[in-house]
Amino acid sequence: MDYSVYSGDLFNLNFSKKKLITTINQYSYCIGEKDPEFKNALLQSDVLLPDGMAIVSAIQHQKGKKIKKISGADIHLHLLNHLNEKYGSCFYMGSSESTLLKIKERLATEFPNISVGTYSPPFKTFFTNNENKIIVDAINDFSPDVVFVGMTAPKQEKWAFEHKTQLNAKTICAIGAVFDFYARTVKRPSSFWINLKLEWFIRLVKEPKRMWKRYLYYGPVFIGYILQNKKKSYFEIDQMGARK
Repeated sequence: MDYSVYSGDLFNLNFSKKKLITTINQYSYCIGEKDPEFKNALLQSDVLLPDGMAIVSAIQHQKGKKIKKISGADIHLHLLNHLNEKYGSCFYMGSSESTLLKIKERLATEFPNISVGTYSPPFKTFFTNNENKIIVDAINDFSPDVVFVGMTAPKQEKWAFEHKTQLNAKTICAIGAVFDFYARTVKRPSSFWINLKLEWFIRLVKEPKRMWKRYLYYGPVFIGYILQNKKKSYFEIDQMGARK
C-alpha cells in the first residue's frame, strides 16, 4: 500500500470531520519499513503531510509532480490561526511541564482567543492502560477542538492512531519537535535556511549527536529504498486531504 501524501494547500483542508494529521519524512519512512505498527498509523492517517525535502524530491522523481513541503510547524500555525479566529480550543499532550508552560505563555500573547489545555505524560517508552486512560480522560474533560501530540516519532503517531476514536476532538495532530520550537526551548532554523531547503542541515549542525543518524544515516537508506525498485510506486498524491 502506498503512502497517500497531501499535495494541496492547508487552507483547502476541511476540519468539520474528524481527522488524524501526521507527517512523513525520510526518517519516518525508513522507520516505518521496520515497524509495521508505525507504518500502519501513517498509512491510516486522514492527512499525511510531506515534512521533508527528501519526500518532496521522491514524489517528483516517481510521479513527475512538484509538491510543497509542509512541516509540522506549518500545520501547527495554520490551526492556531484558525482556532484564534473562532475562539476555539486546543490541547497539548506531550513534553515536560516547563515546556508546556512556555507554550501556554506564548499562546496567551500571540493567540489570546484560544483556550488551552495541557498534559505532560510519563517519560517512558510505553504507557500502561491506566496511564492511557488518564491521558484520554484529561483530554476529553477539556473537550478541545484540536489535540496536538508531541512525543517524537514513532511513539506519537502510534498513540494518536490508537486513541483517535476515543478522543473527543475533531482534529488530532502529531507534530513532535514543534512543541520545543514553539516553546523556544529549541530554536528552529530561520526562514532564510528554510527557504533554501537547508533546514535539515542547520538542525544537524546545531544538534549533531541527536540528528546525525536521522540525516546522515537514514538519508542514504531512504535513497536506497526509493532506487532499489525504480518501477515500484511508494507514494500517491492526495490533493483534497479527504481520502477517507
